[in-house]
Amino acid sequence: MLLGCASSAIFCPKNSVKLQAQTSPNTVRCIMEGDESKQNFGFLSKKPYDPPSWALHLNPLPSHVYSLAHTPTPIHRWNLPNLPKDVEVWIKRDDLSGMQLSGNKVRKLEFLMADAVAQGADCIITIGGIQSNHCRATAVAARYLNLDCHLILRTSQAIVDKDPGLVGNLLVERLVGANVELVSKEEYSRIGSVALTELLKERLINEGRRPYVIPVGGSNSLGTWAYIEAVREIEDQLHIGQGKMKFDDIVVACGSGGTTTGLSLGSMLSTLKAKIHSFAVCDTPSYFYDNVQSHLDGLDAGVNSRDIVNIQDAKGLGYAISTSEELTLIKEIAAATGVILDPVYSGKAVILMLKNIAENPGKWEGRKILFIHTGGLLGLYDKAEQMVQTMGNWRQMAIGESVPRTDGIGKMF
Repeated sequence: MLLGCASSAIFCPKNSVKLQAQTSPNTVRCIMEGDESKQNFGFLSKKPYDPPSWALHLNPLPSHVYSLAHTPTPIHRWNLPNLPKDVEVWIKRDDLSGMQLSGNKVRKLEFLMADAVAQGADCIITIGGIQSNHCRATAVAARYLNLDCHLILRTSQAIVDKDPGLVGNLLVERLVGANVELVSKEEYSRIGSVALTELLKERLINEGRRPYVIPVGGSNSLGTWAYIEAVREIEDQLHIGQGKMKFDDIVVACGSGGTTTGLSLGSMLSTLKAKIHSFAVCDTPSYFYDNVQSHLDGLDAGVNSRDIVNIQDAKGLGYAISTSEELTLIKEIAAATGVILDPVYSGKAVILMLKNIAENPGKWEGRKILFIHTGGLLGLYDKAEQMVQTMGNWRQMAIGESVPRTDGIGKMF
Protein backbone atom coordinates (compact mmCIF):
# COMPACT_ATOMS: atom_id res chain seq x y z
CA MET A 1 0.00 0.00 0.00
CA LEU A 2 1.20 3.50 -0.84
CA LEU A 3 0.30 6.59 1.11
CA GLY A 4 -0.07 9.57 -1.22
CA CYS A 5 -2.01 12.75 -1.75
CA ALA A 6 -5.18 11.34 -3.28
CA SER A 7 -7.42 8.38 -2.59
CA SER A 8 -5.55 6.28 -5.15
CA ALA A 9 -1.88 5.29 -5.14
CA ILE A 10 -0.95 8.22 -7.41
CA PHE A 11 1.31 10.84 -5.87
CA CYS A 12 0.67 14.33 -7.17
CA PRO A 13 3.61 16.57 -8.01
CA LYS A 14 3.80 20.17 -6.91
CA ASN A 15 2.82 21.35 -10.36
CA SER A 16 -0.47 19.43 -10.36
CA VAL A 17 -3.37 21.86 -10.09
CA LYS A 18 -6.03 19.33 -11.05
CA LEU A 19 -5.10 16.89 -8.29
CA GLN A 20 -4.85 19.63 -5.70
CA ALA A 21 -8.61 19.98 -5.69
CA GLN A 22 -8.90 16.32 -4.61
CA THR A 23 -6.87 16.79 -1.45
CA SER A 24 -6.97 18.75 1.76
CA PRO A 25 -5.62 22.32 1.47
CA ASN A 26 -2.54 21.34 3.48
CA THR A 27 -1.51 18.39 1.31
CA VAL A 28 -0.06 20.12 -1.73
CA ARG A 29 0.70 23.84 -1.70
CA CYS A 30 1.22 24.35 -5.40
CA ILE A 31 -1.17 27.16 -6.29
CA MET A 32 0.52 29.02 -9.08
CA GLU A 33 1.41 32.62 -8.34
CA GLY A 34 2.65 35.15 -10.88
CA ASP A 35 4.00 34.82 -14.38
CA GLU A 36 7.18 33.00 -13.30
CA SER A 37 5.19 30.30 -11.52
CA LYS A 38 2.97 29.80 -14.55
CA GLN A 39 5.99 29.56 -16.82
CA ASN A 40 7.56 26.83 -14.67
CA PHE A 41 4.29 25.05 -13.79
CA GLY A 42 5.06 25.76 -10.12
CA PHE A 43 8.56 24.30 -10.14
CA LEU A 44 11.41 26.73 -9.29
CA SER A 45 8.87 29.38 -8.29
CA LYS A 46 9.02 31.47 -5.13
CA LYS A 47 5.82 31.48 -3.11
CA PRO A 48 4.53 32.60 0.29
CA TYR A 49 4.91 30.02 3.05
CA ASP A 50 1.91 29.02 5.14
CA PRO A 51 3.14 27.31 8.35
CA PRO A 52 1.20 24.48 9.99
CA SER A 53 -1.34 25.75 12.51
CA TRP A 54 0.41 23.85 15.30
CA ALA A 55 3.72 25.63 14.57
CA LEU A 56 2.48 29.23 14.43
CA HIS A 57 3.91 30.01 17.87
CA LEU A 58 7.47 29.41 16.67
CA ASN A 59 9.64 32.44 15.94
CA PRO A 60 10.73 33.52 13.42
CA LEU A 61 8.29 32.18 10.83
CA PRO A 62 9.57 31.83 7.24
CA SER A 63 7.84 34.13 4.77
CA HIS A 64 8.64 32.37 1.47
CA VAL A 65 9.96 29.16 -0.04
CA TYR A 66 11.23 28.10 -3.45
CA SER A 67 9.60 25.07 -5.04
CA LEU A 68 12.59 22.75 -5.54
CA ALA A 69 11.57 19.29 -4.29
CA HIS A 70 9.21 16.78 -5.84
CA THR A 71 6.84 16.27 -2.93
CA PRO A 72 4.97 14.62 -1.32
CA THR A 73 7.46 11.77 -1.42
CA PRO A 74 6.00 8.25 -1.31
CA ILE A 75 5.53 6.13 1.79
CA HIS A 76 5.34 2.37 1.38
CA ARG A 77 5.68 -0.85 3.34
CA TRP A 78 9.30 -2.01 3.49
CA ASN A 79 9.59 -5.76 3.75
CA LEU A 80 13.03 -5.99 5.29
CA PRO A 81 14.17 -9.59 5.83
CA ASN A 82 14.26 -11.27 9.25
CA LEU A 83 12.03 -8.83 11.11
CA PRO A 84 10.51 -10.16 14.37
CA LYS A 85 6.82 -10.99 14.60
CA ASP A 86 4.40 -8.10 14.18
CA VAL A 87 7.10 -5.49 13.55
CA GLU A 88 6.15 -3.32 10.58
CA VAL A 89 8.72 -1.12 8.87
CA TRP A 90 7.57 1.53 6.42
CA ILE A 91 9.80 3.89 4.46
CA LYS A 92 9.38 7.49 3.36
CA ARG A 93 11.28 7.93 0.13
CA ASP A 94 12.91 11.32 0.40
CA ASP A 95 15.56 9.81 -1.88
CA LEU A 96 12.91 10.36 -4.58
CA SER A 97 12.58 14.11 -3.98
CA GLY A 98 14.63 14.69 -7.13
CA MET A 99 17.76 13.39 -8.87
CA GLN A 100 20.76 15.70 -8.85
CA LEU A 101 18.80 17.94 -6.45
CA SER A 102 17.59 15.30 -4.04
CA GLY A 103 17.29 13.80 -0.57
CA ASN A 104 16.55 15.63 2.65
CA LYS A 105 18.85 18.50 1.62
CA VAL A 106 16.49 19.82 -1.05
CA ARG A 107 13.73 20.37 1.52
CA LYS A 108 16.04 22.64 3.54
CA LEU A 109 17.19 24.46 0.41
CA GLU A 110 13.60 25.47 -0.37
CA PHE A 111 13.71 27.73 2.68
CA LEU A 112 17.39 28.70 2.58
CA MET A 113 17.42 29.71 -1.08
CA ALA A 114 14.33 31.87 -0.60
CA ASP A 115 16.16 33.68 2.20
CA ALA A 116 19.29 34.08 0.06
CA VAL A 117 17.34 35.65 -2.80
CA ALA A 118 15.41 37.89 -0.39
CA GLN A 119 18.73 39.18 0.94
CA GLY A 120 19.95 40.02 -2.56
CA ALA A 121 22.67 37.36 -2.75
CA ASP A 122 24.39 36.71 -6.07
CA CYS A 123 26.30 33.64 -4.90
CA ILE A 124 26.07 30.86 -2.33
CA ILE A 125 28.77 29.48 -0.01
CA THR A 126 28.51 26.15 1.76
CA ILE A 127 30.82 23.51 3.15
CA GLY A 128 31.02 19.74 3.66
CA GLY A 129 32.91 16.53 2.98
CA ILE A 130 34.38 15.68 -0.39
CA GLN A 131 31.27 13.60 -1.23
CA SER A 132 28.76 15.87 0.49
CA ASN A 133 25.20 15.33 -0.70
CA HIS A 134 24.31 18.75 0.67
CA CYS A 135 27.04 20.50 -1.32
CA ARG A 136 25.94 18.78 -4.52
CA ALA A 137 22.30 19.71 -3.95
CA THR A 138 23.26 23.30 -3.12
CA ALA A 139 25.32 23.60 -6.29
CA VAL A 140 22.39 22.45 -8.42
CA ALA A 141 19.83 24.63 -6.61
CA ALA A 142 22.07 27.66 -6.99
CA ARG A 143 22.48 27.07 -10.72
CA TYR A 144 18.70 26.61 -11.14
CA LEU A 145 18.23 30.05 -9.57
CA ASN A 146 21.08 31.67 -11.54
CA LEU A 147 23.36 32.03 -8.52
CA ASP A 148 27.03 31.14 -8.45
CA CYS A 149 28.07 28.50 -5.94
CA HIS A 150 31.29 28.20 -3.94
CA LEU A 151 31.95 24.90 -2.16
CA ILE A 152 34.53 24.26 0.53
CA LEU A 153 35.15 20.50 0.48
CA ARG A 154 37.00 18.57 3.17
CA THR A 155 39.46 15.92 1.99
CA SER A 156 42.64 14.14 3.10
CA GLN A 157 45.93 15.98 3.51
CA ALA A 158 47.53 13.71 0.89
CA ILE A 159 45.30 14.92 -1.96
CA VAL A 160 44.25 18.43 -0.87
CA ASP A 161 46.44 19.97 -3.59
CA LYS A 162 45.31 17.59 -6.37
CA ASP A 163 42.35 17.55 -8.76
CA PRO A 164 39.52 16.00 -6.70
CA GLY A 165 38.22 13.94 -9.62
CA LEU A 166 34.76 13.36 -11.05
CA VAL A 167 33.33 10.62 -8.85
CA GLY A 168 29.79 10.74 -7.48
CA ASN A 169 28.70 14.09 -6.09
CA LEU A 170 31.83 15.78 -7.40
CA LEU A 171 30.85 15.03 -10.99
CA VAL A 172 27.50 16.81 -10.60
CA GLU A 173 29.02 19.76 -8.73
CA ARG A 174 31.63 20.35 -11.39
CA LEU A 175 29.19 19.80 -14.27
CA VAL A 176 26.97 22.63 -12.99
CA GLY A 177 29.97 24.93 -12.61
CA ALA A 178 30.44 25.09 -8.85
CA ASN A 179 33.69 26.65 -7.64
CA VAL A 180 35.44 23.98 -5.55
CA GLU A 181 37.93 24.87 -2.80
CA LEU A 182 39.65 22.01 -1.01
CA VAL A 183 40.66 22.01 2.63
CA SER A 184 42.37 19.23 4.56
CA LYS A 185 40.61 17.39 7.36
CA GLU A 186 43.28 18.69 9.71
CA GLU A 187 42.68 22.31 8.70
CA TYR A 188 38.93 21.79 8.92
CA SER A 189 39.27 20.44 12.46
CA ARG A 190 41.64 23.22 13.53
CA ILE A 191 39.75 26.17 12.01
CA GLY A 192 36.14 24.97 11.95
CA SER A 193 33.41 25.20 9.32
CA VAL A 194 32.05 28.57 10.46
CA ALA A 195 35.44 30.31 10.32
CA LEU A 196 36.24 28.75 6.93
CA THR A 197 32.99 29.93 5.35
CA GLU A 198 33.47 33.41 6.87
CA LEU A 199 36.98 33.53 5.39
CA LEU A 200 35.62 32.78 1.93
CA LYS A 201 32.74 35.20 2.46
CA GLU A 202 35.14 38.06 3.24
CA ARG A 203 37.17 37.30 0.12
CA LEU A 204 34.11 37.31 -2.10
CA ILE A 205 32.80 40.54 -0.58
CA ASN A 206 36.17 42.16 -1.29
CA GLU A 207 35.72 41.05 -4.91
CA GLY A 208 32.40 42.87 -5.06
CA ARG A 209 30.16 39.83 -4.64
CA ARG A 210 27.12 39.39 -2.38
CA PRO A 211 27.53 35.91 -0.83
CA TYR A 212 25.02 34.03 1.31
CA VAL A 213 26.42 31.36 3.64
CA ILE A 214 24.58 28.08 4.17
CA PRO A 215 25.96 26.02 7.09
CA VAL A 216 26.99 22.36 7.04
CA GLY A 217 24.07 20.23 5.86
CA GLY A 218 21.83 23.29 5.58
CA SER A 219 21.16 22.82 9.26
CA ASN A 220 20.15 25.91 11.19
CA SER A 221 16.87 27.15 12.65
CA LEU A 222 15.57 28.19 9.22
CA GLY A 223 16.54 24.85 7.69
CA THR A 224 14.68 23.13 10.53
CA TRP A 225 11.41 24.23 8.94
CA ALA A 226 12.01 21.73 6.15
CA TYR A 227 11.13 18.79 8.36
CA ILE A 228 8.51 20.64 10.35
CA GLU A 229 6.82 20.91 6.97
CA ALA A 230 7.64 17.25 6.19
CA VAL A 231 5.78 16.24 9.37
CA ARG A 232 2.70 18.05 8.05
CA GLU A 233 3.18 16.13 4.79
CA ILE A 234 3.24 12.82 6.69
CA GLU A 235 0.13 13.87 8.64
CA ASP A 236 -1.68 14.52 5.36
CA GLN A 237 -0.53 11.22 3.87
CA LEU A 238 -1.78 9.30 6.89
CA HIS A 239 -5.08 11.14 6.72
CA ILE A 240 -5.79 10.14 3.12
CA GLY A 241 -4.20 6.67 3.34
CA GLN A 242 -6.37 3.57 3.17
CA GLY A 243 -7.64 2.78 6.65
CA LYS A 244 -6.48 4.18 9.97
CA MET A 245 -2.71 4.31 10.22
CA LYS A 246 -0.34 5.53 12.91
CA PHE A 247 3.41 5.30 13.24
CA ASP A 248 4.80 4.52 16.68
CA ASP A 249 8.41 5.33 15.80
CA ILE A 250 10.31 7.35 13.22
CA VAL A 251 13.94 6.49 12.46
CA VAL A 252 16.37 8.79 10.65
CA ALA A 253 20.09 9.26 10.16
CA CYS A 254 21.68 12.35 11.69
CA GLY A 255 24.67 14.14 10.17
CA SER A 256 24.13 17.83 10.92
CA GLY A 257 21.02 17.94 13.12
CA GLY A 258 18.49 19.95 11.10
CA THR A 259 16.40 17.01 9.89
CA THR A 260 16.37 15.49 13.38
CA THR A 261 15.27 18.79 14.92
CA GLY A 262 12.42 19.33 12.47
CA LEU A 263 11.10 15.78 12.80
CA SER A 264 11.34 15.79 16.58
CA LEU A 265 9.68 19.17 17.08
CA GLY A 266 7.08 18.54 14.40
CA SER A 267 6.15 15.13 15.78
CA MET A 268 5.71 16.57 19.26
CA LEU A 269 3.60 19.54 18.15
CA SER A 270 1.47 17.78 15.53
CA THR A 271 -0.94 14.87 15.75
CA LEU A 272 1.88 12.50 14.75
CA LYS A 273 3.25 11.97 18.28
CA ALA A 274 5.72 9.32 17.08
CA LYS A 275 8.91 8.60 19.03
CA ILE A 276 11.92 9.89 17.10
CA HIS A 277 15.09 7.78 16.93
CA SER A 278 18.03 9.62 15.38
CA PHE A 279 21.20 7.68 14.55
CA ALA A 280 24.29 9.89 14.46
CA VAL A 281 26.76 9.06 11.68
CA CYS A 282 29.41 11.46 13.02
CA ASP A 283 30.34 13.19 16.29
CA THR A 284 28.56 11.96 19.45
CA PRO A 285 24.98 11.83 20.75
CA SER A 286 25.91 14.46 23.35
CA TYR A 287 27.10 16.79 20.57
CA PHE A 288 23.85 16.36 18.66
CA TYR A 289 21.62 16.88 21.70
CA ASP A 290 23.33 20.27 22.08
CA ASN A 291 23.15 20.86 18.32
CA VAL A 292 19.42 20.14 18.20
CA GLN A 293 18.92 22.33 21.25
CA SER A 294 20.56 25.26 19.49
CA HIS A 295 18.13 24.91 16.56
CA LEU A 296 15.17 24.66 18.95
CA ASP A 297 16.30 27.75 20.85
CA GLY A 298 16.65 29.62 17.56
CA LEU A 299 12.92 29.03 17.03
CA ASP A 300 11.88 29.93 20.60
CA ALA A 301 10.47 26.40 20.81
CA GLY A 302 10.75 26.22 24.59
CA VAL A 303 11.50 22.49 24.71
CA ASN A 304 14.45 20.34 25.75
CA SER A 305 16.05 18.27 22.98
CA ARG A 306 16.49 15.28 25.30
CA ASP A 307 12.74 15.18 25.86
CA ILE A 308 11.76 14.85 22.20
CA VAL A 309 14.39 12.64 20.54
CA ASN A 310 16.50 9.57 21.27
CA ILE A 311 19.94 9.97 19.66
CA GLN A 312 22.29 6.98 19.31
CA ASP A 313 25.81 6.56 17.94
CA ALA A 314 25.83 4.94 14.47
CA LYS A 315 29.11 6.19 13.03
CA GLY A 316 30.93 2.87 13.22
CA LEU A 317 34.54 3.37 12.14
CA GLY A 318 33.88 7.04 11.42
CA TYR A 319 32.07 9.48 9.16
CA ALA A 320 31.85 8.18 5.58
CA ILE A 321 34.05 5.18 6.45
CA SER A 322 32.34 1.93 5.49
CA THR A 323 33.12 -1.59 6.65
CA SER A 324 32.70 -4.58 4.35
CA GLU A 325 29.86 -5.75 6.60
CA GLU A 326 28.00 -2.46 6.14
CA LEU A 327 28.38 -2.51 2.37
CA THR A 328 27.33 -6.17 2.22
CA LEU A 329 24.14 -5.38 4.13
CA ILE A 330 23.38 -2.47 1.77
CA LYS A 331 23.75 -4.92 -1.13
CA GLU A 332 21.54 -7.52 0.56
CA ILE A 333 18.79 -5.00 1.32
CA ALA A 334 18.86 -3.73 -2.26
CA ALA A 335 18.63 -7.28 -3.60
CA ALA A 336 15.79 -8.16 -1.22
CA THR A 337 13.67 -5.00 -1.44
CA GLY A 338 14.85 -2.88 -4.37
CA VAL A 339 15.65 0.05 -2.05
CA ILE A 340 19.20 1.32 -2.38
CA LEU A 341 20.68 2.92 0.73
CA ASP A 342 23.61 5.30 0.79
CA PRO A 343 26.73 4.24 2.73
CA VAL A 344 27.20 7.43 4.75
CA TYR A 345 23.75 8.12 6.22
CA SER A 346 20.77 5.85 5.61
CA GLY A 347 22.88 2.68 5.38
CA LYS A 348 24.38 3.14 8.83
CA ALA A 349 21.02 4.14 10.32
CA VAL A 350 19.27 1.04 8.98
CA ILE A 351 22.08 -1.20 10.22
CA LEU A 352 21.72 0.14 13.76
CA MET A 353 17.93 0.02 13.58
CA LEU A 354 17.99 -3.66 12.59
CA LYS A 355 20.55 -4.39 15.29
CA ASN A 356 18.34 -2.74 17.92
CA ILE A 357 15.30 -4.69 16.75
CA ALA A 358 17.21 -8.01 16.71
CA GLU A 359 18.63 -7.46 20.19
CA ASN A 360 15.33 -6.29 21.73
CA PRO A 361 12.52 -7.97 19.75
CA GLY A 362 10.04 -7.65 22.62
CA LYS A 363 10.54 -3.89 22.77
CA TRP A 364 9.62 -3.52 19.10
CA GLU A 365 6.90 -6.15 18.79
CA GLY A 366 3.65 -4.78 17.39
CA ARG A 367 5.16 -1.39 16.53
CA LYS A 368 4.91 0.44 13.23
CA ILE A 369 8.21 2.11 12.30
CA LEU A 370 8.68 4.77 9.63
CA PHE A 371 12.21 5.05 8.27
CA ILE A 372 13.09 8.33 6.55
CA HIS A 373 15.33 7.61 3.55
CA THR A 374 17.35 10.83 3.25
CA GLY A 375 18.91 10.04 -0.15
CA GLY A 376 22.60 10.02 -1.09
CA LEU A 377 22.73 7.44 -3.87
CA LEU A 378 25.64 9.21 -5.57
CA GLY A 379 27.81 8.54 -2.50
CA LEU A 380 27.85 4.85 -3.43
CA TYR A 381 30.03 5.60 -6.46
CA ASP A 382 32.85 6.52 -4.09
CA LYS A 383 32.59 3.01 -2.58
CA ALA A 384 32.59 1.12 -5.88
CA GLU A 385 35.99 -0.51 -5.39
CA GLN A 386 35.05 -1.68 -1.89
CA MET A 387 31.77 -3.12 -3.15
CA VAL A 388 33.20 -5.15 -6.01
CA GLN A 389 33.73 -8.16 -3.76
CA THR A 390 30.01 -8.21 -2.82
CA MET A 391 28.92 -8.39 -6.46
CA GLY A 392 29.12 -11.90 -7.87
CA ASN A 393 26.04 -12.15 -10.07
CA TRP A 394 27.64 -11.93 -13.51
CA ARG A 395 29.11 -14.25 -16.13
CA GLN A 396 29.77 -14.34 -19.84
CA MET A 397 26.69 -15.47 -21.73
CA ALA A 398 27.06 -18.99 -23.05
CA ILE A 399 26.27 -19.18 -26.79
CA GLY A 400 26.65 -22.64 -28.26
CA GLU A 401 28.12 -23.30 -31.67
CA SER A 402 24.75 -24.65 -32.83
CA VAL A 403 23.07 -21.24 -32.49
CA PRO A 404 22.70 -19.87 -36.05
CA ARG A 405 24.66 -16.74 -36.96
CA THR A 406 23.14 -14.30 -39.43
CA ASP A 407 25.26 -11.46 -40.67
CA GLY A 408 23.80 -7.95 -40.48
CA ILE A 409 21.26 -8.67 -37.74
CA GLY A 410 21.64 -7.25 -34.26
CA LYS A 411 25.00 -5.61 -34.93
CA MET A 412 25.53 -2.25 -33.30
CA PHE A 413 28.64 -0.93 -35.06
